[in-house]
Amino acid sequence: MATERRSAEPSSAPVASALESAGFAHIVARADGDALATSGLLARALTDRGTPFQVSVGRTVADRTARVRDREPATDDVTIGVGAIDADVTRLDDADRPATLAALDVVREIGSTPDPVLALAGLVAADVEPGAGESEWILETARERGLVERRPGVGIPTGDPVDGIAHSTRLRAPWSGDPDATRDALEGLGADLDEPADFDGDDHRAIASAVALDVVGDDEAAAAAAETIQRALRPYATPDHAFATVGGYADVLEATARTEPGTGAALAMGHGVHEPALAAWREDGRRAHAALEGASTGRYDGLFVVGIDDGPVETVARIAATYRSPEPVVLAVGDGEAAIATRGDDHLGATVEAVARELGADDSDSNGAQEGVEYDSSRRRGYLRYDTARDESTIIAAVRERL
Repeated sequence: MATERRSAEPSSAPVASALESAGFAHIVARADGDALATSGLLARALTDRGTPFQVSVGRTVADRTARVRDREPATDDVTIGVGAIDADVTRLDDADRPATLAALDVVREIGSTPDPVLALAGLVAADVEPGAGESEWILETARERGLVERRPGVGIPTGDPVDGIAHSTRLRAPWSGDPDATRDALEGLGADLDEPADFDGDDHRAIASAVALDVVGDDEAAAAAAETIQRALRPYATPDHAFATVGGYADVLEATARTEPGTGAALAMGHGVHEPALAAWREDGRRAHAALEGASTGRYDGLFVVGIDDGPVETVARIAATYRSPEPVVLAVGDGEAAIATRGDDHLGATVEAVARELGADDSDSNGAQEGVEYDSSRRRGYLRYDTARDESTIIAAVRERL
């Protein structure tokens, strides 16, 4: 890889300084929920300042690099990268900290007030529990303003529990992806599923208990499922927001970042695209759960491989890593693309880049991509896109050698 052109280690201070003097800002973001929330936080702050901007979302390093190089910036233009880019830009994210936290620092440094609910959703998308560590102040801010409240139940984006639970990618049960089967599973709990506005704490609690039991009791559930499902329960509800819970908002950000990035960017910026975003989220969840249902699997030392014919590989890898895999790392392989996910703390960046190097040519092209291979990575996930002639066993062997 052409790492010598990779932008410098990120820091919030240079980003804040650059934005304060910018005549125009180009935000180029990685395609995940954390980066999408980051772009939204920055875009809203720029709107407050009256600074024109553009948000671009790129699925791979090469995609983002091309977006930077295709522009001819003016002298007072600033490009902010959220995710690796093989070009001279100011980076905001780093390997050990969610980009959302860095964005919060920048927004405050330039004198704007961040949206706490968007920030919390970005943190959840980055696998950070709201209120943990550096995020304590943003959770307290949201609570003081009455924007969030903790309650029993499941963290879904919709008020309709059947719709929300069936399509959620934050859990996996035998009925996931099938609204009719989900309704059957929730019937008889004493809650009127058609009147969710009338739910009390007992109704939410009964649904959460039934969901948890089905998740953990699934014959295909991994031991990690019992711990993972806890993160989807007792959500932070958002009574005045378009999405019902912080966790549900995060799920929508994740889905739109990869399947409808234009819609996702508009959503993060605060535009009224909630219905198109929900439609994209439903489709992503339906396809991911259907793909898992028909997937082939293979187990190796430290690696669980999921082979799918069709479906969103990154969503499949994430669900499998947290609910299906007996190993800490999952490789989901589809048609011309693959995704790696881990439930551990190891950063996958070096692994994914090394795999891309092996699968590609010795030299990278002018956009920083290997011949026929593009890649991306974040703290716990990686993505590979390659020509369809590559054999699945070659992909598996390349990943196994680097774990």
